[in-house]
Amino acid sequence: MSPDPSLPDPGTNSLHVVAVRTHRHRAPLRRPFITAARRTESVEYVVAEVVLDDGTIGQGSAAETLAVTGESADTIRAALEGPLRRAVLGENASITDLSARVAGALDGATSAKAALEVALHDAWARAAGHPLVELLGGRLEDGLMNDMTISLEEPGVMARRAREAVAAGEQILKIKLGHDIAVDRERLAAVIEAAPSARLRLDANQGWSPEQAIEIITGFEADALPIDLVEQPVAAGDVEGLARVSAAVSLPIMADEAVWDVEDARRLVDRGACDLLNIKLAKTGGLRGALAIADVARAAGIECMLGAMMEPRISITAAAHLAIAHPAITMIDLDPPAWFASDVPRGGYVQDGAWLRLTGGAGTGLELLEARVDRAGGER
Repeated sequence: MSPDPSLPDPGTNSLHVVAVRTHRHRAPLRRPFITAARRTESVEYVVAEVVLDDGTIGQGSAAETLAVTGESADTIRAALEGPLRRAVLGENASITDLSARVAGALDGATSAKAALEVALHDAWARAAGHPLVELLGGRLEDGLMNDMTISLEEPGVMARRAREAVAAGEQILKIKLGHDIAVDRERLAAVIEAAPSARLRLDANQGWSPEQAIEIITGFEADALPIDLVEQPVAAGDVEGLARVSAAVSLPIMADEAVWDVEDARRLVDRGACDLLNIKLAKTGGLRGALAIADVARAAGIECMLGAMMEPRISITAAAHLAIAHPAITMIDLDPPAWFASDVPRGGYVQDGAWLRLTGGAGTGLELLEARVDRAGGER
């Protein structure tokens, strides 16, 4: 990426942070979101709000993801109002330096860190009067094809969801699998019958052993099913098992839960354990950590997906800016806002059929989300 030299330099352009605020929200989902690891019916999330000395406000968000990051809305808010606020409040520093202060403020708390770091980047870009994607080296007019997730349910239900998604214009379906492999085969067969034109991404969410993964994936290959990739088939800590699966099958294998930071990315790349990487801001602690992983992937000739947990529109829009900016990120899995019963805040991006495109405006291009919103009976 080569940012326009006329744009603010992330290493030298200073920001003076005069306030860090938080507010908490709850958003019901349109229907339960089910994976091999968890079931979600509503999302508790915290908005981090940064105020600069010129009055510019930037926002980021972090969703409660106890099963993945170990963070609750309470611990997210405590981190933001404690060590993370202390790390940046009153500072007059570049976005690069502020991001480093966020990263080093405490161990873990990656979702909370991402919320504050995104808020800082949003404020930086708003103060500069440019879309964030441009300050990250990308072009506003570019876009990427999104997918729609079909969560883990009975085969007939998954078939109906797939049929509805394709009828709404989706072209890529992300299929949640990862329990009994015989039932997983039934689920996939039902989806393919219901949506034969769709491209498929399979996500086992660590649900198989290496032996099971090799068995079921080679079976899919033998049947010449329309599968683009298989995501995290085995436990996150089993790098050797992941490498064994990648070596035994032809379909591209993507690491997700196995890659949280740049060191994880280097270890996976050096071992040849996977063909693709899934980057999530809630795992990396924000945009700078995600950029570092994408840079490692680019140097190794590996393509990346920019994915997400079940996160609100603020988080997803920031992820979209990053995805469109970095050349190693060629895929996105940014459908969570379609699951939310509420659609706040407005702006940021639009999706026309399967294509996601940014709408412009300074920063993330979103309206600021107020501390008290009462839409769909959920935001507060």
